Amino acid sequence: MFRFNQLLGAALVLLVFACQKPKDYSQAITDGSYLTQAQNRITEVIIHDIFSPPVAARIYSYASLAAYEVAAATDPAYQSLLGQLNGSESVSFQPSEKVYPPLASLAAYYKMGTGLIFSEDMVNAHRDKIFEELREKGIPEDVFEASVAFGEEVAAAVKAYSSKDNYHQSRSFPKYTVTGQPGTWEPTPPAYMEGIEPHWNKIRTFAIDSAAQFKVSPPPAFSTEPGSEFYKEAKAVYEAVIQAGKEELDIAMFWDCNPYKMNVKGHVMFAEKKITPGGHWMSIASIAAKTADADWKKTAEAFVLTGISLHDAFVACWDEKYRSKLIRPETYINQHIDEEWVPVLQTPPFPEHTSGHSVASTSAAFTLTQLFGEDFHFVDSSEVNYGLPVREFDSFFDASSEAAISRFYGGIHYMPAINEGVWQGRKVGELIWTKVSTKSKNLAENK
Repeated sequence: MFRFNQLLGAALVLLVFACQKPKDYSQAITDGSYLTQAQNRITEVIIHDIFSPPVAARIYSYASLAAYEVAAATDPAYQSLLGQLNGSESVSFQPSEKVYPPLASLAAYYKMGTGLIFSEDMVNAHRDKIFEELREKGIPEDVFEASVAFGEEVAAAVKAYSSKDNYHQSRSFPKYTVTGQPGTWEPTPPAYMEGIEPHWNKIRTFAIDSAAQFKVSPPPAFSTEPGSEFYKEAKAVYEAVIQAGKEELDIAMFWDCNPYKMNVKGHVMFAEKKITPGGHWMSIASIAAKTADADWKKTAEAFVLTGISLHDAFVACWDEKYRSKLIRPETYINQHIDEEWVPVLQTPPFPEHTSGHSVASTSAAFTLTQLFGEDFHFVDSSEVNYGLPVREFDSFFDASSEAAISRFYGGIHYMPAINEGVWQGRKVGELIWTKVSTKSKNLAENK
């Protein structure tokens, strides 16, 4: 009797376990939640490894491209971006019948993302945990192995493409030399860090013809005369910080996105690690996909187009930053208006004109608007993990406009840098949408 009860108990356990697994493993991954989890882990590593905003955008772009190319290779409704993007060549992928596309896409994202960061173990540990969870959903091992192998094959093609974008060569380019000329940028307190990525305009773009394709108007002529236009712009920043109310301060802090924030206590200096502007907008892309109930393919498409928009925006912006080499408000105000004044936000370590957040946010907002529509309400929880509350927006451009003006409220940009940055970002976004062809773009044209 005891033996019978044991066998009966074991049979019931197996029956319950079997019932927990989907009969059709094709439903193991339907939406973009697993890609979002992978992206969130990459964001955590970008913060941990302290990558600059332009480099972070590059990481998101290539990892997302690998994930998207699996969708394009397995669904004829989607078009491959390889062969369309600058410097890329068409690749004919031949997935076997055993390949489970959403798993292959996830594997491609992990593989490509891991190859672009330092702390690989952090990503690999996350990948292994997710893969084990998917195995428990009933995906057969032969399907699992075929899917991962195909994803890594696609990632290898994207890696080969990425290796020729001049990034690795730029790691040995000379550092920026402070000129000391009146009106030019110089390091700011408290860390007085050297200029970040002075040669980023030499990185290959994905879609825009060159870093200088959309050159902005130069900043006002430098002057220390109280009646000059430049002085008035600086005074406006000075007064904006002094007069800032709770809403202005909340906006400034929400869009801070400064991975370089340094804190000084006595003789000790330590970094406060934060999400980058690109990381914030990639998070918005994932929020939008979830809000729209997008499947994994639509999510991958949103990720790659947003990533490309951010990447090219930073290349264009950084081209102008190190062309004009403009002095930051903090330096100017301390020297010519009030030596005790400090901005709300810590001044990041690179020249002022144009505002990187203004360019990148507007470019990303344009792309997301084309994908999900103009009137798109969403709750932005991107900063919750960093101690800030959610903010709600009725459109992506509402969010990007707030991101842009946050730099003025925060005391780190003059208004011309913000206005010109918005123009530049819009131009980058428009060109990408015209030049790069994906399913969503084609559908939009046929409506």
